[in-house]
Amino acid sequence: MCEYCGCQALETIDELTQEHEKVVDLISHLRDARRDGAVARMAELAREITAVLDPHTQVEEHGLFPALAGDFPEQIAALEAEHRRIEAVLAEANGAFLTDPSWPDRLMEAMALLRDHILKEQDGVFPAALANLSTEEWEAVEAVRAEAGSTLSRSAA
Repeated sequence: MCEYCGCQALETIDELTQEHEKVVDLISHLRDARRDGAVARMAELAREITAVLDPHTQVEEHGLFPALAGDFPEQIAALEAEHRRIEAVLAEANGAFLTDPSWPDRLMEAMALLRDHILKEQDGVFPAALANLSTEEWEAVEAVRAEAGSTLSRSAA
């Protein structure tokens, strides 16, 4: 993942990046489960991805994105729309997948979108945040993180 702009020196961005890395790892296991036809395992992995993304998305949508929306309204709106598309497919892992034979393929399509989405954030959003956010805006983002929590251990950051 990205390391060229220095944004990972900020704990908030580092945590978001670690969450991205965790999700990418889970997606690799999802591919294995799909190859093996293990739909129940795919659902389990989708729920794990959701557990990582729930607080992650809160930090982005209630902290980082609002601070950038004035300068990048179309890009932020597109990223939020992608969040909704990905969340909708992941949410089906709570039962609907059992009755929908198209879900595994739709899940894999959503995960391809998620991988592209992660690259947009790491190559665009995070460097833009580093360049544009004030100390007060970073404090607001960190306050959202404190409220949202994380599936990662803070001591690992």
